[in-house]
Formats: sequence, structure tokens, C-alpha cells
Amino acid sequence: MSPSIGDSGPNFFPSNFFMSNRPKLKTDFKNARSIAPLYTSGPVAATLDGSKIVTCIDESALLTDVATGVEICRFAGDTETITSLCLSPSAKYLLVFTSSLSLRIFEVPTTTTPLPKPVQPTRVVPRAHEAPVHVCKTDPTSTYLASGSADGVVKVWDIARGFITHVFKGHGGVVSALAFDYHQDPSSVKQQAKMQLITGSIDTRIRIFELTDSASRGTGAQKPVAVLEGHVSVPRGLDVSLDGKWLISGGRDSVVLVWDLSPMQQTGAKGAKGKGKVLAPTLAKTVPILERVEAVGLLRPDEDLTGSSSASDKLRFYTGGENGVVKIWDAREGNVLFTLGSEHNKISDDQETQRQIVDVIYLPATSSIISVHADQNIMFHSLSTRSLTRQLIGFNDEIVDARFLSSAGQRDSHLALATNSSLIRVYSVSNFDARLLEGHTEIVLCVDAGVNGTILASGSKDKSARIWAPLNSSDTNTAWGYGCVAVCDGHAESVGAIALSRQAGAEGGHPGFMFTGSQDRTIKMWDLGEVPLVADAGAEPVRCKSLNTLKAHEKDINALDVAPNDRLLVSGSQDRTANIYEIEYTAGVGGRAARGGLKLIGTCKGHKRGVWTVKFGRAERVLATGSGDKTVKLWSLDDFTCVKTFEGHTNSVLRVDFLNAGMQLVSSGSDGLVKLWNVKDEECAATMDNHQDKVWALAVSQDEMTVVSAAADSVVTFWKDCTEEQEVEKETNRADLVLKEQDFLNYLELNDYRRAIQLAISMGQPGRLLSLFKNIRASAAESLNPSNSITGHPSVDEVIRTLTGSDLAKLLRYVRDWNAMAKTSIVAQGVLFAIVKLRAAEDVMQAFSDEVHEVALGEIGFGDEDEGGGKGTSKARGAAGAGGTALKEMVDGLIPYTERHLARMERLVQESYMVDYVLGEMDDGMFDGDDEGAMDIE
Repeated sequence: MSPSIGDSGPNFFPSNFFMSNRPKLKTDFKNARSIAPLYTSGPVAATLDGSKIVTCIDESALLTDVATGVEICRFAGDTETITSLCLSPSAKYLLVFTSSLSLRIFEVPTTTTPLPKPVQPTRVVPRAHEAPVHVCKTDPTSTYLASGSADGVVKVWDIARGFITHVFKGHGGVVSALAFDYHQDPSSVKQQAKMQLITGSIDTRIRIFELTDSASRGTGAQKPVAVLEGHVSVPRGLDVSLDGKWLISGGRDSVVLVWDLSPMQQTGAKGAKGKGKVLAPTLAKTVPILERVEAVGLLRPDEDLTGSSSASDKLRFYTGGENGVVKIWDAREGNVLFTLGSEHNKISDDQETQRQIVDVIYLPATSSIISVHADQNIMFHSLSTRSLTRQLIGFNDEIVDARFLSSAGQRDSHLALATNSSLIRVYSVSNFDARLLEGHTEIVLCVDAGVNGTILASGSKDKSARIWAPLNSSDTNTAWGYGCVAVCDGHAESVGAIALSRQAGAEGGHPGFMFTGSQDRTIKMWDLGEVPLVADAGAEPVRCKSLNTLKAHEKDINALDVAPNDRLLVSGSQDRTANIYEIEYTAGVGGRAARGGLKLIGTCKGHKRGVWTVKFGRAERVLATGSGDKTVKLWSLDDFTCVKTFEGHTNSVLRVDFLNAGMQLVSSGSDGLVKLWNVKDEECAATMDNHQDKVWALAVSQDEMTVVSAAADSVVTFWKDCTEEQEVEKETNRADLVLKEQDFLNYLELNDYRRAIQLAISMGQPGRLLSLFKNIRASAAESLNPSNSITGHPSVDEVIRTLTGSDLAKLLRYVRDWNAMAKTSIVAQGVLFAIVKLRAAEDVMQAFSDEVHEVALGEIGFGDEDEGGGKGTSKARGAAGAGGTALKEMVDGLIPYTERHLARMERLVQESYMVDYVLGEMDDGMFDGDDEGAMDIE
């Protein structure tokens, strides 16, 4: 007898399985929040306090709240790729250059509440340059913008007024770096601060330009005051110290040059050959970096770096490049003080290229550094603690599996994702802070959570499985994360399915065993008795021992699941079957080795395509499978027969899980949908749609209040159970409707037709309006003293005469609907006649314009008050145009039926004449006959 049956009896469902004491069925889930693509490629900018970050998604820029990971808004693009962008230090302006050579200036929203519509630019310069702009920079006062193009031209713009103040030419190719030098000599009170622009280009030279009136556009004085030669490759970063005495430059020649700018400040000093002659800067030091430098910058002199002196004479800088780490250097000594981040194990040249740093942003206000990597990851490092404080993952690619993880004292605190990568993503559910788990050398195909959700297991195309545990929290310098504690090698092909034991071992919380299913069609059982529950830094992972290997299927194994009591294993395969095995496991005790095995006790046959997913019920009495034949099947573990089939997906079912004590199922498929099923009646209770591609991953929280779906479109959606909220809302709406209905009846009783009509329109109940108008017409027809009212009652005429905005438009739409039926057409024509008589045509047109005016206002974002009111005017015209379209549609719906009613009335009038004629003829003949008869009698 199968161990899954126990004392459950012969029936599949007990008689009281669906009694009222069972949990209430869930009927609705809402999209609570999502993890969507944040950054695909291109430039990145951040506010000085690090609270907001601007990234590029396709052709648009995205503003994100760093603390919560929530998208605040998107900035409208022009369908072309963004080549460069920057934020002003005041965080007021966002300046964007695109491949269309245009400059788009946006005002950055100050709110943290997500905006539903894209932010429009306040100003657009159609052709800002003659070639693409790859670098741009704003000055410290947020007044000027410098942009360097691929044709060697640098332009300086006045941001607020939108015109060019300076043009500098003469660069020998693409401009690759820009920096403003803006400082004031503290020894001179009267002397005004000077501003200089420093540029780097592909010709390896660094040029310094004066930003003065004489150097402005049109004067011809556009030559640099100094040209620095020292690099042998393109400089990628420039920065000037706060006192203006030091300039550093870093490039792809793997060196950083430190320049002394103090000679330039000695204009007209003793020893100068000419009065007022500017002395050239001198090269003070060359620091070999031993990697291509993509970003370089100076740290503030008062920056507190733990473990190093913070004296003001210290000159320190940071670099980021091909090794994927940020290094902090002492410029005077030329040595590395410390490193932020860890160098990755080199797997392949392609992956090494993806992990390199493409940009570094220094935030003095928060003493932190942001590194932007080529693999779309953005990392926040603290300079004081020298640790990773936050990580934003820009793009997850195709997500193939997901599992909830739990931390100490908190259930479902993290979410692990397997994506089209060798790195596992682990997100903090509360704020979307993420970590990357490095260890696999090929794409990770599957993940599973162990006992209490603290242990993570993963299977990969590299033919191995790995066990991950939380990092040791006793190490105060280590941020949260997971480390690899065990490796399972032995399969001949990819590991595509994995399942951990569901019950805690003798040590509490320790998994006893694990199963892996492979493309080699075998299932392996692994002993996890020696696997640690905490990952220590620097510790080597344990090599797990295989307890058993079983040839399970004739084709690839797609899914595995272990029963809640660790007594059964089920495997789903591409051969259209699901096999159920009895697990035999004996833990190693007292020096004895652990033993384990599998015994086939049944096979579930019935699917017409491969089985993609399998899941045991919480009570072990049922098994759910999802297949490529678009169905979910429920199997009895008594005799392994199919007892329920759920049809509704339009493509393969990829994941399935149980909810609500087995009374409901949730499934996801290749059609991009997540469906909730009621087991008893085999009906779909709800359909959740937020994906554009195959939903490969599905995870249910412990309290079953949250369902997470993740798909090949790189979107993770958190679906929250809102059944109770919907019921409360329905009850509230019902009570409100009852009160309004009572008010409506009261208004009718009091002949307060104005309020009655307005209330019926606000409730959206055309039936009550129809009855009201019909009764008024009937009362007017029966009245012995008919009034001169058009509708039959003066109050109703007054209501129609004074209806404003969308109320009049709604009434006209009701009239259009009534006019389509002969039974109600008389009332419709009466109300329409009253509207035409009592309202001017301009009023009707304005009503439809007012109806869409709120939508038009919603589209007006930053920058709609363009010069001369151009944008505001165009929005108003757009609203008027939309109102005219709606009016035309309404009139087009009225005319055909009105013509038909008119034709019918004309036919009735004609037929009435015929009736009169026939009756007249009948009367005449009858009287004639009587006369003739009388004469005969006489």
C-alpha cells in the first residue's frame, strides 16, 4: 500500500472536504508591485543625496527612488537611443541628448509618488550638434551645460534660457571627457571666481578653455589656454580638486595622471616672461592602474576613510575599469588604499567584459560611490564601511524560476531568481535591494528553497547543483548575502530540476537530502548531512555524496517535487508522464554513512504533451501536473488516476501550485497568464495578466497572501490577495447604492427633478432616467391643464437648460442608446428635442470638450508652458479635438435611427389617411343602403 494514503480512506475527497469550516475561497488578486527592467544600457545619473537615480530603458529615461526601488516617472523620448544625459547638481534639470542629435531639457519632479504619464520636456533643441553627443556635464552652479560631440565640437549652453554661450572647436576627434573648474581664491576677497572647461578627446590631448565673455560665441577667441599631453590612449575621466590646484585624468592607457594647475593661477607673477601670461600646468605624478580606466574622480579632502588619515593635504582619487571593482588611491603615494567590491572569477572573456565598470558616480553628501557595470548592475558602496550597501539590478533577462527565502525571524523576506545567466539574483522583498550569487559557470535553470526557506539550492547547465546559505552575520563588515556551502557534481548533462527535503532534520532546520533531475534522464539523490547552514567567508564548499542514481524517464526531466512529509518524490518528464517514487532514506549516525534510495510505486499517464511542472498537495493526497497540452491535471495518489482536468490556458502550462488547503490551484503558462482555479468545480476563479511572454516562474508565500510570477519578459509581479478588500468594497458600494436609490425615490416624491436627474446620471443608471422622463410625459398627457413645457414639466426643462460638463454628454449618450429601440425612441426623441431647443450648439460641443478636459490636463507635465504658451495651447486644442470626435460619434449614432423613426411615422400618417378613407367609404355606403331600403318599403 502506498505510504501516501495512510488512514485517509478509499475516497479521494472526504465528505467534509468542502464544508464551510474550510478556508474561504480566494477570488481576486491585484498587482501590488513589480520588478521591471530598470537599466538596459547607456548613461546613468544620480542626485547628490543619492535618493534618486536616472537610468535608460530603450529610448526613454527612467527616474527611480533608490530607497524603495519604485519607478517615479519616465521622461518622454523621441524614439531614438539616448547617447548622453546628466542631472544638474540642484536636481532641477535633466538634460538628454539622443541619436537624433536633439537636446531635450526636462524639469525633474520633486515628488516620490509615481506619475502615471511620461514627463514632457520643457525645451527641445532639434539639432544641438552636427554629430552624436557622447559626454555632457553641468557646472556646480547648475547654470551651464557642456556637451562634446563626435565631430570634436564642444558647446556650452545656458540651461534656463536654452541658448549657446560658447563653442570650442579643434579637438582631434570624439570628445571623450569633460570637467568644469570653478573655484575662488580664498586669499582674494574682491576677485570673482573664474570658470574653466577642461576637455579630453580621442586624440589623447587634454585642453583647458576659459569661460569668459571674450571666449563666447562670435568673438573668435576660442583657443585653449593650455593643452596637456601625457596620455597615449583616449582619456575617459577628468576631475578637478575643490581648490582648483589639482587635475587628474584617467584613460584606457591604464594610467592616471595628476596635473598641478597652480602655475595657471600665477598670472602675471614674478618670473613670468610676459605680463598676464598664463603658465602651463605641470605633470606632477603618473600612477599606473594596471587596467583600462573608464571612470576617475577626486575624493573630497575631508572624506572620512576608515583606516586612513583624513588630513586636508591628502589627495585621494577613485578609479573604475575593466576589473569590475572601484579602487581608492593615494595620489601622492601612488598606492591602493582599499577596494570596493570583489573581483570576479574569470569564466570567459565575454562575461569578464560584461562585468567591467562603465561609469562611477561619487556622492560626497552620503560618502558613497555608485558603480555602473556593463551587465546592467548598479552598486552602491559606502566609503566609511567599505561595504556594498545596495545593489540595483537593471535587467534580469529571461527569468526561468523563482523561490521565496526566509531570513532570521522573518518569513519570505527574500526572493531568489534564476535567469538567463550564471548568476543567481536574490532580492530583498521589502526594498528590492539585490545580491548576485556567483559560483555556477553556466546558465542556472532551476532553484528550490529548503527547510523554513533558509537554504537555497540551484541547478545549472554546468551539470552541477549548488547549495547556498546566508552569510555569517557575526562578521560586521559583511553585508547581507548568500554564499555557496556545497557542490553536487555527477550528472552527464544539464541539471534542469531540483527538489530539497521538506522536513527539518535532527539538528533543526537542516535538510537531510536533495534530488536533482537532469537532461541525462536520471535522478540523483544527494546526502546533505554535512552541509553547513551558514556560509563563512573564505570557506570552501562541501562536496556532497550521491546516495542513489536512477534512470527515471525516456526523455528530459523537467520537474521534481518532494512530498511535505519527505516520503514521496514525483518527477515530470518530456515523455508525457509523471512518476511517483517512495523515498527510502536513513541519515548517517554514529559514524555510519547515510543511505538512500527510490522505489517506483506509480505512473500518471494522460497528458498529450510533455509534463512541465509537478506539485504535491499539502496533505499529500493529491498531485497536480501541468503540461504542454495546455491543461492542469489533478491525480489521486490512491490509484494514480486523473480525477480533475482544468482547461483554460491557451498555451503550455509551465508552473502549478496549491492554495487554500488544496481547495484552489494557481498556474502559469506560455500565454503570459496566471490563473486561479477552484478545485471543486474545475472553474477559473481569476486571471492575472501582467506579462508579455512565457511565465516560467511561480512562487507562493507561506501565508498564501502573495503569489509571485516571473516571466521571460524580465518582469517579476507580486500578486496580493485582495479578496477581502473586494468584498468590503462591494459591500460599501452596495450600501452606497441603496442610499442613493432611496434619495432618488425621495427626490421623485418631492418633485425635486433636478437632484433626481443629477443623481441618476452620477449613479450611471439610464433605466431610472428613462422611467423618470416616461412618467413625466405620461403625467403631462393626462393633465387637464397642460403646460407649455417642452418635456412636460418646467423643472425638467430647467435641469436640461443648466446641465453642465460631462453630465450633458452622458445624457446625450443615454438618448442615443434609447433612440436605438422603437419602444423607447419616443422618450429619446422628446429629450433630444428639448436639448436642441433649450441649448445652443456651442453648449453641446463644449460639454464633450469638458468631458475630455481632465484627461488633457493629466497629460500636461513639466514643460507644457512653452514659450508663447505653445504647448498649453496645443493641449487645449487636443482636448477640443477629442471632444469633437466624441460628439461626431454620438451624432452618427443618432441620425440613422432618427431617420428610421421619422420614416415609420410618415408611413403611419399615410396609413391613417387610408383608414380614414376606408371608414368614410364604409359609412357612406351603409347610409346609402339604408335610404334605398327605406324607399323600397315606402
